[in-house]
Amino acid sequence: MIIGLFGPTASGKTAVAEAIAERIPAELISADSMQIYRGLPILTNQAAGKLVGIWPLDRQGSVGEYQALAHREIDATLAAGRTPVVVGGSALWFRAALVDLELPPVVAESDRARWQRLYDRVGGEQAHAALAERDPRAAELLHPNDRKRVVRALELWSAGSSLAPQDASRLWTDEARHPTVIAGLEVPPDVIDERIRARTRQMFARGVVAEVQAAGEVAPQVLGVEEIRTLSRAEAEEHIVLRTRQFAAYQRKWMRRIPGLVSVAGDRPPGEVADEIVALGRQRERLPAHRGAGGDA
Repeated sequence: MIIGLFGPTASGKTAVAEAIAERIPAELISADSMQIYRGLPILTNQAAGKLVGIWPLDRQGSVGEYQALAHREIDATLAAGRTPVVVGGSALWFRAALVDLELPPVVAESDRARWQRLYDRVGGEQAHAALAERDPRAAELLHPNDRKRVVRALELWSAGSSLAPQDASRLWTDEARHPTVIAGLEVPPDVIDERIRARTRQMFARGVVAEVQAAGEVAPQVLGVEEIRTLSRAEAEEHIVLRTRQFAAYQRKWMRRIPGLVSVAGDRPPGEVADEIVALGRQRERLPAHRGAGGDA
């Protein structure tokens, strides 16, 4: 049995996932397209788990490469008698970890450069609008601020392919490689907004400015990098809060489209949420008990 845990940024996914691992023998596997890169742990809010901080910032990794790594980690975890807990905020990567996506074709570097220039010239909103005109299904999966994947979707469209799954209407439980329970954390938007602002303040207090400066000129696609490089601290903080709120709203919208997802109230102590998700998994398939587990985190 696999547990898939999805929710908007600042919904408490990390704390809930860690609490689940205290209750059953589990392995946390990240499905976050930014946390996979090393060098910006504060900005990307990295936590312990598999597939966190494994690629350099200047690597052009793909969802296909991630899918192979995620499937390997999931299969190894199951073979060891443990429960993979796939923790996601990146919609496409979360799906890629749980199902067999048809991998897109190789695209010429010249095509990628052409769409990169377009994105940089017109900005994320207009580039995303251009994608929506050409491949609306792919556009629904992506946020305009996700430069790397908006460009990827445009280059795939130009190659006669699509970033979107070929049959998005099929149930996840039908497509999953292994029996899977998907839990979605529901947290009121005003609570999410408060958490986003608090987390952003904490990032600056922990030294995110020095972290971004040390990264050099790489990773422009990571939310917050450009603001920190070009704006005052106060302005950067406000812009990051706004963009993160917009991204959280997109994630909530996408989460509601996952067939078979069980909504779980996330504005509670992580231990309570974890207990409900573990109980849900045990209803679907017997999960191994953790020796000595119990109590709230």
